[in-house]
Amino acid sequence: MRKGHPTKPSAQPVVRANNVLDASTMTLGRLASTAAGYLTGKHKASYEPHRDTGDFVTVTNVGKLKLSGRKLQQKVYHDMSGYPGGIHTRSAKALMVTRPEEIIWRAVRLMLPENKYRQARLRRLHLSR
Repeated sequence: MRKGHPTKPSAQPVVRANNVLDASTMTLGRLASTAAGYLTGKHKASYEPHRDTGDFVTVTNVGKLKLSGRKLQQKVYHDMSGYPGGIHTRSAKALMVTRPEEIIWRAVRLMLPENKYRQARLRRLHLSR
């Protein structure tokens, strides 16, 4: 580096903070987009798209999640086993009873970019009822 130039942000170690989001105060889309922003690190001045500089995110009160409109009755989630006829469909209402954290996890996962950092970012997402 030349004299007088500041050091690159990539030379500095990544400092990860813990951000707590309350699922009872936000709708699903706003909660997922906020969490994805914290996980990618876009709220930091040292953000670089080619580095994983994001923070930890803890979502509390997952069981009290709000869905806007008629999404609780109409939204469905599909899983495919890979075999013919192996599609499994579950409604958001059924998932809210059994596994409400899966609804948030899927929404955040789809808001993260599809690159090599996606799994590492999702590991920093903690969901608690």
